[in-house]
Amino acid sequence: MTDTSLLPDEFSGLDLLATMVVVVSAEGECLFANAAFENAMRLSRRAVQKSQLPDWFDDSQRLVETLGGVAANQYSSSRFDAVLRRGAWAHEDGLPVHVIVSQMDDADDGAPRVLVELIEIAQLARQDRDERNLDQVQATKELTRNLAHEIKNPLGGIRGAAQLLALELQEGDPELTEYTQVIIHEVDRLQSLVDRLLAPHRKAQVVGDVNIHEICERVRALVLIEHPKGLDIARDYDTSLPDFRGDREQLIQMTLNIVQNAAQVLASRIAAGDAQIVLRTRVARQVTVGKQRWRLALELHIEDNGPGVPAEIRDRIFFPLVSGRDGGSGLGLTLAQTIAQQHQGMIDCESEPGLTNFRITLPLP
Repeated sequence: MTDTSLLPDEFSGLDLLATMVVVVSAEGECLFANAAFENAMRLSRRAVQKSQLPDWFDDSQRLVETLGGVAANQYSSSRFDAVLRRGAWAHEDGLPVHVIVSQMDDADDGAPRVLVELIEIAQLARQDRDERNLDQVQATKELTRNLAHEIKNPLGGIRGAAQLLALELQEGDPELTEYTQVIIHEVDRLQSLVDRLLAPHRKAQVVGDVNIHEICERVRALVLIEHPKGLDIARDYDTSLPDFRGDREQLIQMTLNIVQNAAQVLASRIAAGDAQIVLRTRVARQVTVGKQRWRLALELHIEDNGPGVPAEIRDRIFFPLVSGRDGGSGLGLTLAQTIAQQHQGMIDCESEPGLTNFRITLPLP
């Protein structure tokens, strides 16, 4: 058996990777496994190093053949999809992974070594979805800003003309005067809508040190004032999270928009007295937000036990004017996403009946 006592120091830099990485011999003996692999397998590094990597796969033969081919320099790398077992946790489903097998320098004694990278397929899908959503939101944001500016200019002229017409009709037919008031009222409503669309881009950020739990407590208090009975807002905080730089008022507005949305869709459960929202904070390491990677990030999960986001709008809930409830403006989540992006973060949503989870990811210094 190969001596592995010094290998962890040699490959310690691999511990910084978020993906699972294993260094193996040509025969598949584990020489080193990084921290991500340890966490996924729920085993210590020492236990992993005593094992054969193919034993962790449902289809071990393909990995054995690939390791042999790469070690013999038949090809420099190969990739395929597989299912990774979790050892003692046999009751758990296998973990679908994308396997990348690559050549690396031989050991000091000349024995060939092979690098195996394992990427969760769910992680790949999420990154693709996040990049696609980011591009869509960016395009929608530009379209919204341009459209809002184009609408804003003629609205002022329409309102002014209606006011002048109202003055001319003051001594005339009162019914016609009423029509001018309808015009003014509707113009004001559209003006308010346009102002809300442009709000995040107009006001300069006031950046300072921000504590995410202070924001959560402020939002919690505001929502409970509005819903004093029938709604429980539970806390599950990771108090080790550090402060970060951001616009406190904007971040409060972002969080409040999502929590208020949750409270509104929970109306029937609030009436029944069993509505619940959970504010959960966690630290995340080696996180990709959009197309940029961060060493540390905070995750704020806002979960509710409501009916869930309708399937037909689930992929469009952050688009302007898309709402899942009657009377909704469809702007709350759009503005929340804009604020998150202004802080180099992102919001995503997973929803099913009985559990909706909005996850806000913001990078940490």
